[in-house]
Amino acid sequence: MRLKLIIAMVADEKTDTVINAAREAGATGATVITNVRGEGLTPEKTFLGLDLGAQRDFILFIVAEPLARTILETIGDAAKFDAEPGTGIAFQLDIEDLVGLKTQESKISEEIEETL
Repeated sequence: MRLKLIIAMVADEKTDTVINAAREAGATGATVITNVRGEGLTPEKTFLGLDLGAQRDFILFIVAEPLARTILETIGDAAKFDAEPGTGIAFQLDIEDLVGLKTQESKISEEIEETL
């Protein structure tokens, strides 16, 4: 089975929206890394050296290749990445090898069949 890694870097308040949208589009799970920093086109303002920027979350999805593009687009639409500056970005990468999903392989295959 060919898999993709979707990485979404989102404003903290968009995390649940992104995870729910990804699940509805066929993702079977997610890993969230909280409290990460990022800087866009314009650096965030500081007050007396304290960062005033919003908290960001890093969300990782391992998904089946046939569903990856749909999940990626669904995430972008749900979080309004292209409509609201600073809400986040998402992208996908090929996974060459993977261990540790053997117990979930049948569920992932089942999800693919239902979605396609």
